Amino acid sequence: MDDGRDSSIDEQIGPVSARRAFLRSGTALAGGLAGASLTGSALAQSDAAAPWQLKPGAPAAPYGTRSRFEQAVRYPVKPFGDIAPGSGPAFTPIEALEGTITPNDLHFVRIHNGVPDIDPKQHRLLIHGMVDRPLVFTVDALLRYPMTSRTYFLECAGNSNRNLAAQPPQLPAGALHGLISCTEWTGVPLRMLLEEAGVKSGASWLLAEGADAASLSRSLPIEKGFDDTLVALYQNGERLRPEQGYPVRLLVPGWLGNTSVKWLRRVKVVDGPTQTKDETSKYTEPLPDGKALQFTFEMGVKSVITRPSSTMKLAGQGFHEISGIAWSGAGRIARVEVSADGGKTWRDAVLTGQDRPRAVARFRTGWDWRGQEAVLQSRATDEKGKVQPARQAWVAAYAPDIRFHNNSMVSWAVGADGSVKNVYA
Repeated sequence: MDDGRDSSIDEQIGPVSARRAFLRSGTALAGGLAGASLTGSALAQSDAAAPWQLKPGAPAAPYGTRSRFEQAVRYPVKPFGDIAPGSGPAFTPIEALEGTITPNDLHFVRIHNGVPDIDPKQHRLLIHGMVDRPLVFTVDALLRYPMTSRTYFLECAGNSNRNLAAQPPQLPAGALHGLISCTEWTGVPLRMLLEEAGVKSGASWLLAEGADAASLSRSLPIEKGFDDTLVALYQNGERLRPEQGYPVRLLVPGWLGNTSVKWLRRVKVVDGPTQTKDETSKYTEPLPDGKALQFTFEMGVKSVITRPSSTMKLAGQGFHEISGIAWSGAGRIARVEVSADGGKTWRDAVLTGQDRPRAVARFRTGWDWRGQEAVLQSRATDEKGKVQPARQAWVAAYAPDIRFHNNSMVSWAVGADGSVKNVYA
C-alpha cells in the first residue's frame, strides 16, 4: 500500500518493523547493542552477586549528587581570555542528556561581568517609571505571592555561532549548540506586579535591569510583560542558583536569553525602548544591504540531532536510534523530519514533549546503518508553520559578520568507520 512516503528513506533510516525485528531477535549486533543469550556457567556467573551487594552502601548525603561514574560537564569558554574573566558562556552537554529537562547543574550560563554574591535579605526589586504607585519588593515579599510553574526553554542569541566559522569546528554537539536548556520555572507573573503598581496611559515598553556588575539592561514591549513573562524564583523545584539569577530573575519565554535578565533589581515602565548598550552595540543582526535588525526577540524554530553527533563513533552496523531536541520561540513543535542522505529524502520522527509551547521537544527515529557513508540532518516545523532553514539559505540572508539567531539546519557526516563529524551541507 502506498503511504505517500519516499521508500528510499526507509532504506536509509529503516522502517519501524526493522527495529521491532531487532528487538525480537535477541541477537547481539556489533558493539553489543542487544542482549546475548547465556547458558551454563556464563548464566551462573551473570547471576552471581556483585561486589557492591556484599556490604552496606553509603548513607544518603544532605544534598544529592550523581554517580561518580557519570562525568558529563558543561563546556566552558573564555571568549575574552583573561581580559574579562567574569564574562563568557558555559555550554550544556546536550549530547549527553536525555528527555527534555535540563538538570540545574548542567543548565547553560552566559554572564557579562561575573556572578554576584547577593544577600537575599538585602536585595530589592523596584517597579517604577510610568506607574501610579512605585513599589519596592523584598525577596521575602515576592515569595508570599501566588506563583505559577511553567516549563520553558532558554536559549542564548549567540547559540550555534561557532558553526558560522569558515570551516566546521570538530567539537561535540554541546560545545557547538549547547547554549540551550529547558527547565521548569516557578515564580510570580510579571503582570501581577505591574497591575499592582498601576501602569499609566501611554506606557508601551519596559526596561529590565540586573544587579550584576555589568548592570545588564534590556527593553521589552509591555505586551510581553503582561503576557507570559515570569519573575522567577525557583528552577526545577529548588531556589534559583547564583549563576541563574539568584535570588530573582526575569524569564521571558521564547525570546533570546539576554532578555531574561538575571539578578533582577528593577523594572521601569517607559514610553519607548531605552537603547541600552546591551541592545545597540550587541544583539542586532547585520543585513547584506548595510542595515541591521534590532529587537528581534523571538528565537527561531530549530532542531539538533544529539545522538549520534559530532566526535562520536557508532559502535557497529545495525540498528541505531537517531535522537535530538527541537524548540521554537513561536510556540509548539509540530513536526521534526530526519534525513540520512543530506536532505534528499526525509522521514518524520516521533515526538515527545511537543504539547508544551516554547519548550524543548525530543524527537527519535530508528536507523538501520549498514556501513555506508551518510549525512544526518533534522528539520523542525512549529505550530505556526515556520520551518527550520537550510544553512546556505540562512547565511545568505545576513551580512558576513552575523553572530546571532543561527537556527539553520545542522549536519553530521557519518564515515564508513562509524566516525561522526560536523559538516556544512
